[in-house]
Amino acid sequence: MPPSSFNPWAWRDPSALTGGYTQATPSATPADGKEGGHDGPDAPGPGTPVDLVGYQVQASDGRIGTIDETSDEADAGHLVVDTGPWIFGQKVLLPAGTVARVDHQERVVHVDRTRQEIKDAPAFDPDSADQEYWERVGTYYADSYLSPPAADRR
Repeated sequence: MPPSSFNPWAWRDPSALTGGYTQATPSATPADGKEGGHDGPDAPGPGTPVDLVGYQVQASDGRIGTIDETSDEADAGHLVVDTGPWIFGQKVLLPAGTVARVDHQERVVHVDRTRQEIKDAPAFDPDSADQEYWERVGTYYADSYLSPPAADRR
């Protein structure tokens, strides 16, 4: 099977780490708050660096926890998510490449994984997270982006 071009540690959309109203584009303007309004905190302005700590994390099939720490290092971007009672208070490591989008107004990070896929990932222990662990996590998530083999044509 050909190797995946997906880098699990790279942010797919680095602009998600900066403020903005519609996909963090500088040309977007905030919606007129007169209709319906929004009771949450204002989203940061376009281009403003954002700390994602404290944001909720939403898998494709439900909430998984709250971001405890982040890293936007080149080729090492990741989120550490405190799962609370969901996985008995454990923390999980999600590579930045799993982030589908960030909703700054709602303070929610959406990832393109199911709760079960996240639960089945290699367990996170910050005290023993060596190079081998990082490689296992990277491979676990990157493998899911490989294309399925083409159907056998006869």
